Amino acid sequence: MSSASTATGRGTADATTGQPELPRAPGSWLRERAWLLDVLVALAVFAYNLPILPVYVSDGPRLVGLIVVSVGLCAPYLWRRRYPLVVLGVMLTAACVQVLLGAPIIAADFMLLLAVYNVATRYGWAVSFPVAVAVVIWLLWAVLPRLGENFIDMGELLSLVALIALVWTWGTLVRVRREYVASLQERAHQLEREREAQAQIAVAEERARIAREIHDIVSHSLSVVVVMSEGAASIVDAEPERAKSAMLGVRDTGRSALAEMRRMLGVLRDDEPGSHAPQPGIAQLGRLVEDSKETGLPVTLTVEGEAVPLTAGLDLTVYRIVQEALTNVHRHAGSVSAVEVRLRYGESEVEVRVTDDGRGLDDPLAGEPVGHGLVGMRERITAYGGTLHAGMRPSGGFEVAVVLPIRGER
Repeated sequence: MSSASTATGRGTADATTGQPELPRAPGSWLRERAWLLDVLVALAVFAYNLPILPVYVSDGPRLVGLIVVSVGLCAPYLWRRRYPLVVLGVMLTAACVQVLLGAPIIAADFMLLLAVYNVATRYGWAVSFPVAVAVVIWLLWAVLPRLGENFIDMGELLSLVALIALVWTWGTLVRVRREYVASLQERAHQLEREREAQAQIAVAEERARIAREIHDIVSHSLSVVVVMSEGAASIVDAEPERAKSAMLGVRDTGRSALAEMRRMLGVLRDDEPGSHAPQPGIAQLGRLVEDSKETGLPVTLTVEGEAVPLTAGLDLTVYRIVQEALTNVHRHAGSVSAVEVRLRYGESEVEVRVTDDGRGLDDPLAGEPVGHGLVGMRERITAYGGTLHAGMRPSGGFEVAVVLPIRGER
């Protein structure tokens, strides 16, 4: 594209970056140079006021005094944005000098209206209202002694008082609108911060959920692999066929764990194959129990009541509870002769109970360090409003009992 066509297009290109510049909003140039508008207003009022000063006074010293007063009324306006109250105070002082010189209302007194408006737009009524009253008092002081003279009568005086009140009201409304817009912007920023905080909380919760999933997968699978490997190593010479079968079980368990790990990592990468693979649930409890039996754990599964459909999250929670409980039996129960997994469907809850008759390891310090299994299990159960009891049984062994409400989950 030629430079000419670029110049006549919708935007221009920055000479240093080459990136197209965004079109400027209408009036932005003037807003960036607001001081220029103040200069023009002050010069215009002073220029209009200067030629008619001789009409009000005739002698030279008083005329010079009124010129100085005019400067005192117009020049401070240039600093109205930085010092609004000081500017109005200087103007009002100059206007009082004007009255002392015996001059009536002059054109430069118009700057007092602008100063009142400026204060009203920047301060609350507790400050701006007394300022407006002070200007009204000055007006009455300047006009009442000469009422009927110099083109000012009672009607015009009341009109000027009403004009000051109107200017103050207008400035106050502008200030209120600015504060309202500022409050809306602050509210929008606050909502944005809250959304960011909620997003961070959601990310943290998702990370915790994934960490629990990975813990359950790795802890259970590796526990099974360790037990089966130890068993295979102990009988490899005497019973090679059983050792081979055990090692094949290790292989299958490892493959299953890898598949679940890929699925969990796929959740973090939506484009990864298998990220939408189905989650395990109650339907896979039979396979979980059979895998535990292959490791030598005497597990039985009992299901009571009429099965009801559960949400995917609750279905997965039940599976993970049983998986974690069986993993803990592998790691901590020691020698066991019976492990029972009991699943009971009620009208408004589902109960999971895993019990064993183990007496624990002879040397607890020789086992693996205590992990986060029960903590993660409690977090899952609490998320669904359930209850957890985990502890030693009076008759010996350990018990994990969980009750999960299913009302509203169907």
